[in-house]
Amino acid sequence: MKENPEIYAVVMAGGRGERFWPQSRQNCPKQLLRLIGNLTLIEQTTNRMLTLTRPERCLVMTNNDYVQPMRSLLPMLPPENIIGEPVGRDTGGCLALASGILEARGVGDEAVIVATPADHSINDVPGLTRTLLAAASAAAPGVEPVLIGVRPEFASTGYGYIRCGEAVEIPGVTGRFHRASGFREKPSAEEAAAMLKEQDKWFWNSGIFVWTHGWFKRELALRSPQLAAVAQRVGQLNDPEAVSRYLQNEFGQAPNISIDYALLEKLDRMLVAECSFDWADIGSWAALRRQIRPGESNNVVRGLFAGIDCKNCIVVGDSQRLVAAIDVEDLIIVSQDDVTLVCREQSAQRVKELVKKLDSDPGLRKFL
Repeated sequence: MKENPEIYAVVMAGGRGERFWPQSRQNCPKQLLRLIGNLTLIEQTTNRMLTLTRPERCLVMTNNDYVQPMRSLLPMLPPENIIGEPVGRDTGGCLALASGILEARGVGDEAVIVATPADHSINDVPGLTRTLLAAASAAAPGVEPVLIGVRPEFASTGYGYIRCGEAVEIPGVTGRFHRASGFREKPSAEEAAAMLKEQDKWFWNSGIFVWTHGWFKRELALRSPQLAAVAQRVGQLNDPEAVSRYLQNEFGQAPNISIDYALLEKLDRMLVAECSFDWADIGSWAALRRQIRPGESNNVVRGLFAGIDCKNCIVVGDSQRLVAAIDVEDLIIVSQDDVTLVCREQSAQRVKELVKKLDSDPGLRKFL
């Protein structure tokens, strides 16, 4: 077992965070917001990855529009390591592109890649580092990938799940590993409740993946030739201008597909490393309930708020504009300069539907 593998980090930060509208806008997506704490989500995620590797080995994959803001927020990274996609192609296209860039830079097949989304909340950074170093050692032989799994704390219908089989001992590696045996995307409330009762069989899929560069290239060629073609093409381009031309002229033809569907769900062998740290996916306004301590009547508040007989609400504003409410409960209220959002907490996932509706109306598109 290779004790200290060469580690590269890939931070996936290209999404627009539509479920956090109206704070998340086209010119300021979720990962550039200070939703929890004093740092933006992209700053928090990158800082966590830099406990594993050096700045020159950390790539941030984002949208063209966000490259300059992220370069300003992340001055510790080489500017060329913050890469803008002209069009989103989900995690499959993102990771294929990152693989090609690493190949063009001469990264060896034995290097371990840690890929992570930019919208997680993790307070126990030492615990995360320990888990990822153990996963990197387990992935280093290049035989199979390691997914980071989270033991469920409640019956979530917003997370994906990994079905786990028997426990696996990795010689020389400290940590709890399981054999993965399948996936389940965002179950119904009844299914999620049943999964919660089988905590040894079903883990939340954190979306954090660990594999070697060589393994990824090989398996992508076998399971998803169109994405493999992206990695291969970019891997031949060691001129930044040539990469820029490829992105503008050809990248949009790549499949728009998640890495789960394109690759992981087709595999016969995968390991799940059980995380030893706190974890939450900041996926919608409802996620703030687990990040901010509730106040009076179980209301979660950021900004100025005054209420009478208000219960179980999530209220987000600022220090300049008061949000006031009477006799309401289980609501999300988000106040912005030009928009106010009101919805039931259980409908937080539907904010993305509302964004699509606004996008279809020329008169309302300016609010996106």
